[in-house]
Amino acid sequence: MILAAGRGQRMRPLTDACPKPLLAVGGKPLIVWQIERLAAGGWRDLVINTGWLGAQIPAALGDGSALGVRLRYSPEPAQAYETGGGIATALPLLGAAPFLVVSADIHTTYDYASLHAPADTIAADPQHTAAHLVLTPNPEHNRDGDMALDAQGRIRREGARLNYGNIGVFHPALFAEQPRAQAWKLFPWLYGAADAGRVSGEVFSGPWHNVGTPEQLAALDAQLRGAG
Repeated sequence: MILAAGRGQRMRPLTDACPKPLLAVGGKPLIVWQIERLAAGGWRDLVINTGWLGAQIPAALGDGSALGVRLRYSPEPAQAYETGGGIATALPLLGAAPFLVVSADIHTTYDYASLHAPADTIAADPQHTAAHLVLTPNPEHNRDGDMALDAQGRIRREGARLNYGNIGVFHPALFAEQPRAQAWKLFPWLYGAADAGRVSGEVFSGPWHNVGTPEQLAALDAQLRGAG
């Protein structure tokens, strides 16, 4: 699942007429970079939730065949359902197996193929491991971090805090009893499973950008064009 429903307030005025996922860096929309990375990692059956100016996203991407994927959409109102509510609402499209969730507005070289193994672990024993999160070193906009990783590779609230990289694998049973078509945040709700020791994690220290402002968008665009 690609999360693409947010308003992108910090990106205004660019998002006044264009949904944030369709803003371009390095010659292509942010969400296309994500779709291409996911497809390269073997994740080709994708669900995208849409909200603010959401009709523009399926109009631009269609069924995904041009990008080598299958796209389906989970529409939300302009005031979207946040991460937790967006996932719960899309659950009927996501199926019975563990699924990967990423944000449309991150740009990274993370190898999504590496998440098939955690997905298999979750599928084999969801009571032991119900989710797996990818953390990164703390960026400038989140210097205090979000959560820690203990010596056993389990997510904890306390410890040397790292940034949640907006990349995670989840078992659908986690969301089965949660409200749909309502706005609620993934955190702190998910900490309940983490406190029970059911959330694993890893740290990715490679290129990772959360593109939140026009300045960050321009800087990444210049970086990608320079690399090209």
